[in-house]
Amino acid sequence: MLTQEKILDALKTVREPFLNKSIVEIDGIREIKIKDGLVSIKVAISKTGTQEQLQLQQQIVSTVKEVGAQSVGLRFEQLTDEEMNKLGVDPNGAPKSLLDEGVRTTFIAVTSGKGGVGKSTVSVNLATSLARLGKKVGIIDADIYGFSVPDMMGIEEKPKVKGERIYPVNRFGVQVISMGFFVQDNSPIIWRGPMLGKMLNNFFTQVEWDELDYLILDLPPGTGDVALDVHNMLPSSKEIIVTTPHPTAAFVAARAGVMAIKTEHEILGVVENMAYFKSQLTGEKEFVFGQGGGKRLAQELQTDILAQIPLGQPEIDEEDFAPSIYAPDHSIGQIYMKMAQKVIDKIEA
Repeated sequence: MLTQEKILDALKTVREPFLNKSIVEIDGIREIKIKDGLVSIKVAISKTGTQEQLQLQQQIVSTVKEVGAQSVGLRFEQLTDEEMNKLGVDPNGAPKSLLDEGVRTTFIAVTSGKGGVGKSTVSVNLATSLARLGKKVGIIDADIYGFSVPDMMGIEEKPKVKGERIYPVNRFGVQVISMGFFVQDNSPIIWRGPMLGKMLNNFFTQVEWDELDYLILDLPPGTGDVALDVHNMLPSSKEIIVTTPHPTAAFVAARAGVMAIKTEHEILGVVENMAYFKSQLTGEKEFVFGQGGGKRLAQELQTDILAQIPLGQPEIDEEDFAPSIYAPDHSIGQIYMKMAQKVIDKIEA
């Protein structure tokens, strides 16, 4: 028997041509009437009177007939301005940018003074942990020269491109965009500062992000052009500084913290990565890179230590390969979960 529920379920696969979302997901199905095999449907879309509407009409008719309708009648209307705004599109159809006023996404920049301290590992695990806690999360791999996020998260697919809009890849509940998606065969990037700044701006303005609570920015180490561009682009940002316990790493990381302060961005705290190695045989901690660097850095920047993360390696799942993502029940994964909750508490308090 043909029912409204059966028709709605079938229409979940039909996407609004301009928003690239299911017409059911955007509440575009206004009315369904069924009588003697005739189905009458009122549909709201972002633009009426276009070639895309005709194509959508054919797709809806075909889909509804497949579930048992003898004939299908359609009426179209436009989504209201309020509905368009909620969907991240302004009333004249221009997609919103994450840099627009009124966007409620919280930007969290993860940075360090030098390379090799595990900044990207912290970024991807923070992002996935926030998603596991029910937050809507995205991550931009802004480390243009040393992009690694797709590999760390086990991403093999590429983002879809439709017109001038880029659709991020979704992995572990996190929307992901990276320079690595647009480089062939792991080729080196030899662009100069202005070109890099333009690409970063595109990540904010031309990517079709779904609604986000948090956007993690995995910044390149140091205080160079890319980091400065990001600081200048964002209206406001929270910042997490990653260091190891080694005094030199902490000393260099302080520069990144000072940069955040000078650009009026709030420092959320310090993450001391590679804080120790815990022996599986004895349970004893060995402080391979010394002690105290994170604490001294936090004191200098007048902030807190969000987490002290030991040396370790996630358990590898060959069927769902992600070489740098810790499971939530892993001992280090639990540390990341607690860290993510601290971040939420600090921002949403």
